[in-house]
Formats: sequence, structure tokens, C-alpha cells
Amino acid sequence: MKRRIIHIDEEKCIGCGACADACHEGAIAMVNGKAKLMREDYCDGLGDCLPACPADAIAFEEREAPAYDAAAVQAAKRAAAQPHAGCPGTQARTIAEPPAEGPAAPVASRLRQWPVQLKLVNAAAPCFDGAHLLVAADCTAYAYGSFHEDFIRGKVCVIGCPKLDGVDYTEKLEAILTDHDVKSLTIVRMEVPCCGGLEHAAKQALRNSGRFIPWRVVTLSVDGRILED
Repeated sequence: MKRRIIHIDEEKCIGCGACADACHEGAIAMVNGKAKLMREDYCDGLGDCLPACPADAIAFEEREAPAYDAAAVQAAKRAAAQPHAGCPGTQARTIAEPPAEGPAAPVASRLRQWPVQLKLVNAAAPCFDGAHLLVAADCTAYAYGSFHEDFIRGKVCVIGCPKLDGVDYTEKLEAILTDHDVKSLTIVRMEVPCCGGLEHAAKQALRNSGRFIPWRVVTLSVDGRILED
């Protein structure tokens, strides 16, 4: 059938991931640093992704394409919301506070829960109840030497990369913020443009939740400096 559907100009795409976050149907993903229409039958032709694109790389076109499949979209959303049952690494765990550090003790991990990957965490996990939530780009802990002490300590941490994960974090983050009386939100990102997708998703989730809580965005340079806070 011939219908209206989006077209992505990969030459204009800057790889920020904002369109993938804005696509509630999951039709767009990031592949090799570029936005790509993965499922034509997931694209409803309404264009929520268009205003999200800062590079004007997305437009409508009329062409032959399969019909929009709302049932398939909803089934995919339900599957994504479920915790992954097959891998032991996705089992939710609470991690005990480490003992006091002695003069010769190694630097203690401040991670208090598992898993941490946004794609794997269960939005209903009790670790989020009343938590101070840290949403971090997964490169940040490698760039910033004191990440555990300065950012993870006292918080529940979730990490992701919009460039590689190819999913919309907004819905899951919104559920976490809405259902668990989260006390604050800290977003830590790198200076690179693709991290804008993570910041966009977290801010949009906070707006959608209707919560009024303290929040901040910290931007790190690739050599480990705090550029904005």
C-alpha cells in the first residue's frame, strides 16, 4: 500500500538519538551512530520524531510501505517492559554497604543494586522506592575517576547509551519516577552529541511524570572534567 511514512537522511543525521527517544512505537533505532527506520510497520506516520531532530534529518514521504501494525507495536512494548528471564545476570539484587575502609583497603564500590543497564532493569524493582535516581551515560564512569564517590554514592544508578541500545528510555524512566516516589534525579552525560538522547529521555520522563523534584544535569568531557553542572 502507498502511505505517508518517515524518511531519514543519514548524511544529515548527527547520531544524537533524539528521534529514537521520541518514537513511541520503537520504529527507529541507532545503528552505527546513525538513526535508522528499523520497522516500517511500526511507523504510524504521525511524525513525533520530526520536531525532536536537531539536524532536520527527518521528513515525510509518500511511498509503498506495509500498513502500520498497532498490535505488533503494543506486543513489542509489553515484551520490552518485562524483565529478561533467561540470563542470570538480569536477576535483581541488592548489594550490601561495604565495611569501613582501612588505610590499605581498596576503593569501595558504591553500587547498591543490580542490574544497572536501563534495557535490563525492571521498572517495578523495589530498589527505586524513595531513591535518589542517577541516570548516567555508560561512558561516564570510565571518563571520571571518582565516579563512584561523587555520583553513585547514596543513589540508585541506571546506565545506558542511546547510540548503541536503540531503544526509547523515556517510558521506563517515567514509570520509575512515577511509581516509586523518587526523591531526586541526576543525569550525567558525556559532552558528545549522542548523549543528548539520554538527557532528552530523562527530562521528558520527568515532565511526563508530573513530579516536582530536584534535578540536575552534569556534562563531562572525554578527559574527565566537569564541563557543566
